[in-house]
Amino acid sequence: MFSASPAFASAASHLHAGAYRQVAVDSSVHGTADPHRLVVMLFEGWFEAVNRARGAMQAGDIAAKCAAVDRAIRIVQEGLCCALDERQGGSLARDLKALYEYVIKELTLANLRNDTARLEHCVTVMRPLQEAWSAIRPGAPKLS
Repeated sequence: MFSASPAFASAASHLHAGAYRQVAVDSSVHGTADPHRLVVMLFEGWFEAVNRARGAMQAGDIAAKCAAVDRAIRIVQEGLCCALDERQGGSLARDLKALYEYVIKELTLANLRNDTARLEHCVTVMRPLQEAWSAIRPGAPKLS
C-alpha cells in the first residue's frame, strides 16, 4: 500500500548509522570509561553537536539543525545536569546547574531563530568548563 520514499530510506539509513555509533559509545562507556572520562565524552559530544548545528544552519538544513540542537540540549539535560550532586557539590553544583539551564535556553533560541551567534555564545560559555574538567583529570600533575 505504501512504498518507502527515497527520503524515508535515507532517514532509515541515518537511524541505523546512529544506532551503530550509539553501540560504539555504549561499548566505550561500559568497557573502560571512568566517571571523569564519561563527562569528557559528554563535552566532546556536545561540541560535536553544536558544530553540526552550525553547519546545518549555514546550509539551510532545518532537519539536521533541529536534530543537532536537540542532541546538544539532551547532552546538557540528561548528561551534565543529571551528573550534578547538589548535596555534595553545594553552591558550585547549583551554579553549574543554572549555567547549564542558561545554555539550554540559548540553544533553544538559537534553533528557533537560526542564530549562529547564539551557538557561538554557548561555545564561549561551555569551553572553559570543558577545559577545567580536562585539567582536573585523575592522575594529572598538581600545580604547586
